[in-house]
Amino acid sequence: MKQGLSLRVSQHLALTPQLQQSIRLLQLSTLELSQEIEQMLDENPFLDKDFEEAPREEFGLDKADTLARDDDVEPVREVPSLDGGMSEISVDNTASDTEPSVDGVAESWEGDGSVEFSADDSEWGGDAPASNNNNTADSDTADATELARMQESLTSHLHRQALALRLSPTDQAALRYLIENLNDDGYLEDTLRSLAEGLASGDDEEEIEELEHRFQVALSLLQSLEPVGVGARDLAECLILQLKALAPKGDEALQIRDTAIQMCKQPMEMLAKRDFKRLAVLVGDNEANVKVAIALIARLEPKPGRRFADVERHVVVPDVLVTRVGKSTTAPKFKVALNPDVMPRLRVHDIYANALRGGKGEAHAGLQQRLQEARWFIKNIQQRFDTILRVSNAIAERQKNFFVHGELAMRPMVLREIAEELGLHESTISRVTTNKYMSTPYGTFELKYFFGSGLETESGNNASSTAVRALIKQFVASENPKKPLSDNQLSEMLKEQGIECARRTVAKYREALRIAPTTLRKAL
Repeated sequence: MKQGLSLRVSQHLALTPQLQQSIRLLQLSTLELSQEIEQMLDENPFLDKDFEEAPREEFGLDKADTLARDDDVEPVREVPSLDGGMSEISVDNTASDTEPSVDGVAESWEGDGSVEFSADDSEWGGDAPASNNNNTADSDTADATELARMQESLTSHLHRQALALRLSPTDQAALRYLIENLNDDGYLEDTLRSLAEGLASGDDEEEIEELEHRFQVALSLLQSLEPVGVGARDLAECLILQLKALAPKGDEALQIRDTAIQMCKQPMEMLAKRDFKRLAVLVGDNEANVKVAIALIARLEPKPGRRFADVERHVVVPDVLVTRVGKSTTAPKFKVALNPDVMPRLRVHDIYANALRGGKGEAHAGLQQRLQEARWFIKNIQQRFDTILRVSNAIAERQKNFFVHGELAMRPMVLREIAEELGLHESTISRVTTNKYMSTPYGTFELKYFFGSGLETESGNNASSTAVRALIKQFVASENPKKPLSDNQLSEMLKEQGIECARRTVAKYREALRIAPTTLRKAL
C-alpha cells in the first residue's frame, strides 16, 4: 500500500460564539432577557446603560437573520430604545366575548366564593368573620388602611390576627410555624406528625407526641382565623369549615347546612358528578334538599388564600403592540410596533473604549476581546428585536381577519409559511414565537396562538382549530343550562356550519378550553 499526501476541500457549518449567543437571545422571554442583560452588565465593564433619551434607530430587515463579520463591526457607542419599522393593517376594534371557564373534576373544583359570612346574610347569616368582597360599590368609603391590607399576603394577614390572640410563647410559636407552612391556597399540605418529626431533636417519641399535641392546638386556632377555611388539610375539610361558620336561621336552612356537611364527608367524586340519588341515600335526606345543598356548596370558596395571591407575578408584558391609528370608524387602522418598555437602552462605555486605542500587550488584547463582546451583545439584541418585529408583521398580515372579526375568523397557519415568507428557518420562527406576546384589541396573546392546524370544510377550504374552539366555546355559552349540549351535538352543530369535526376532536377541544362534560354543566 503506497502512502501519499493529498489536499481535499470541503465545506461545513460551524456555530461561532457570536451566532450561538444570537440564537440563545432569540429564544429568551422578556424576563429572561432582562436577567441576561443584568448579568452581562455586571461581567463586562465596557457595557453600560444609556439613561438618556436618544433618537431611535431602524434596523434593516436584511440584517435580522445574518451575522456581520468582525471587520464590519463599528464601535457602537449607544443603542436607543428600539422601535423598528411599522406596518399598517385595517382591523375592527370590537371587543371579544369573555371566555367561560368550567371545571369538572373534583381535584380542580372551583366554587364562585359568593357566600358572604356576614351577620345579616338572610337565612345564612352568622357571626363568622366576613370574607373579602371584590365589589367596588364601597370603594369610596374605604380608608387607606383597608386599601393597604388588600395588598398584603396571606401569611402577613394571618400573623396580624395571631398577634391579637393571648397565647403562651409556646402556642404562639406553634401557630406561627403552621402559618408559615401554608401553601398559596391556604392549605396545610404537611401532616402534623411530619411537622413534629421535623422539629424534634431526635427520634424521641415522647418529644414528637408533645410537639404534635401543640400543633393540634395551634391548628384549631389557625382554622378559627379569617379567611374561613384556612388551615384545612384537603378540600372536604375546607368546605366543612366554611359550612360550620354559617349560622342559618330557621330549621329548614339548618337542615340544608347539615346535609351539605354530611355530603362533604363523602368522596368528592360523587359530589362532582352530582349523583343526587346516591348522595341522598348516604346522607339520609331527600333529593330536593341534596340539590339545594349542592347549590350551597358551589357558592363556597375552595381556595381561601386566592384573594391574597400575588397577581403581579402573573402579569404578561407584551413584546409587540398593535395600536389604533386615527379615528375612523368605518375602516380603522392599526400599527404593529415593538413595545418600548421591554427594549433595553445599552451603549459601549466611551471612556473605557477610547482608553484602549493605541495600547499593546496581552492585557490590551484581553480587553479588546471584552469590548468586542459588548459590541456583539448589543448587535445581537438589535437583531433579536428586529426579527420579532418581522415575524409579528408577517403574522398580522396573514391573520388580518382576526383583527376584523376576532378569533372566529382565525385562519390555519403553520410555522413553515412564515419561515418561507421571511427566508428564515422554521426553528428560528419557533424560537421567536415562544414566550413572546402581542397586545391586540382582543387581548394579549402569545405569538404561537396565531398558529394552528386546519379542519376541512364543505367548501373545500380549511378552518383553523382556534376558530373551531371559539365556536365550541360560543355554543356552550349559549346553551340551555338545564339541557347542556353533548359532544355529539356539538359535532353536529359544527357540521351545520360546514366544518367536519369528529366527536373525539370536539371532546379534545372542550377539555383544552377547560369546559366540563355535559353531566357537570347541567343546572340543578
